[in-house]
Amino acid sequence: MSNRDSKAARPAIAGRVVGRGAAEIWGMSSEQRLQRLFARLGIAVEAGSADGQVLVRADFVTDEALIRDLAVAPRTALTTEDGAALVAVHAPAAEAGVAATALIEGNAAGLPQTYRLLPPSALSSSYNAKLRKRMQPLLEPLTAAKAPMIEARMFTGAYKGATDLVTKYVWPRPALTVTRWCARAGISPNAVTWVSLGCVIAAFWLFWQGAFIAGLAFAWMMCFLDTVDGKLARVTLTSTKLGDVFDHGIDLVHPPFWYYAWGVGLSGPTLTPEIAALVAVIVAGYVIGRLQEGFFIWRFGLEIHIWRPVDTWFRLITARRNPNLILLMAFAMVGRPDLGLWSVALWTAASLGFHFLRIAQAAVAKRRGPIASWLAEPA
Repeated sequence: MSNRDSKAARPAIAGRVVGRGAAEIWGMSSEQRLQRLFARLGIAVEAGSADGQVLVRADFVTDEALIRDLAVAPRTALTTEDGAALVAVHAPAAEAGVAATALIEGNAAGLPQTYRLLPPSALSSSYNAKLRKRMQPLLEPLTAAKAPMIEARMFTGAYKGATDLVTKYVWPRPALTVTRWCARAGISPNAVTWVSLGCVIAAFWLFWQGAFIAGLAFAWMMCFLDTVDGKLARVTLTSTKLGDVFDHGIDLVHPPFWYYAWGVGLSGPTLTPEIAALVAVIVAGYVIGRLQEGFFIWRFGLEIHIWRPVDTWFRLITARRNPNLILLMAFAMVGRPDLGLWSVALWTAASLGFHFLRIAQAAVAKRRGPIASWLAEPA
């Protein structure tokens, strides 16, 4: 059964937490987390006149995808993968008491035989289209000893599958530590985003002044916080539409300003013809690259970075902010920030060429039928 949109039509249902959790995760009790999950999925927290109830044990950590899919599957019970324990049930209102008793006992034998018993792999897909990755939904008993491991798995699960090499290989360990601290301190994702915006402005000003190394320090801090705020929102279930627009708006807008400021830092406010040409290539390439991505989604129905394995691999190094910062930093550290701008311009042109080639190849492939992401294929 594939993942369904949380806003899909469904009969009125209520969410109910059964039992108590044995530990906190991300600064929340299990009961608090489940209440937030119900709210995110549009599941009422009061039974009222609901047609049915989704009952979930608090002594397990159950992935959002599993609860979402269970909510649209009446008379279905979620078990552990080996079928040894009953974890959640979608029951008609009249049978909610029976389902609660069965969950307390952890035994599906207490349910009527009309219920389907499904493990996570049968209830939900391992492919997450929003995060562009394939990963089995989390379902683990919650204990104090297991809480750090569960948090680490949830943090990994919040990562996008197709991203750049810095985000994928450098940030995870320190970002997990900072995300844990923010969650326990009650710091909101939007507060982190505001700090990252301050770093954007500081980097811009320092690049403009020609203080490239100091500017890079703030630029990398912004990139790091850009990882933290999104993961913090996902693991604490505090993401909002406004916060998402705020975060992604900053991500989308700021890189061209950095490149222009770098050019000013090299030649002054009146750019020399050479620097102006380099900045024009980089900024135009950035805009065209975004248009390529949008065109691919419009024409083929999926993101360009997840079509085939080579596209996901190229996303690691394509001319986006973090790989470009590596080039700028490498040349700035040897005293040649001008060559840094040259390298970014050349790599931008090369990346555009690669993506134009992939668009043409996708157009040819589409003539033979619909194309799909390799991540959506069976593992």
